[in-house]
Amino acid sequence: MIITQPPRGLQAKLYRLPIWIYRFNLGWIFGRRALLLNHTGRKTGKARQAVIEIIDSNPEQGQYYVVSGFGIHSQWFKNIQQDSCVSIQVGSKKMLAEVQILDPDQAEEVFLGYTQRNPQVIRMLAKWIGYDVPHNEESYRAFGRKIPIIRFVVRDGNSVEVQHVNKPENNDLHYQYKQIN
Repeated sequence: MIITQPPRGLQAKLYRLPIWIYRFNLGWIFGRRALLLNHTGRKTGKARQAVIEIIDSNPEQGQYYVVSGFGIHSQWFKNIQQDSCVSIQVGSKKMLAEVQILDPDQAEEVFLGYTQRNPQVIRMLAKWIGYDVPHNEESYRAFGRKIPIIRFVVRDGNSVEVQHVNKPENNDLHYQYKQIN
């Protein structure tokens, strides 16, 4: 199975539209179905954002699982490997989080659970992204072992205020985090 490449051009801009929903403080629309990831670009050091579907979660323990739909080619995935200082927003709650990339055995189980809970969604997403995955347990297990699955673990369960700030020396956009108790 070949991991597809991230979109380019106009299609890439369409994938980024959900970011504006969060920027207009409407993240609650997604509920616990998606999260906004705030991270830092590995080459530029600039603030970056991505909206990613949550495939599993345990909010009581502060754990949110996502899949890198374009595998190791996703820019956000490359960025969090380089700098794991991130914040996430689930609904309207903003939190600092640790990045944990699951090993293939863990990833397989998490992904299989997702496919069993959301059989229609996985069929639609696989087709939309361009994966030809036979819709059976064995194929889902194999796919789960191949594609990166990330667990975001909320740090200390505290909310944060995420601010975009410009660095005076080059006016680049960066993140500044302020803990809210």
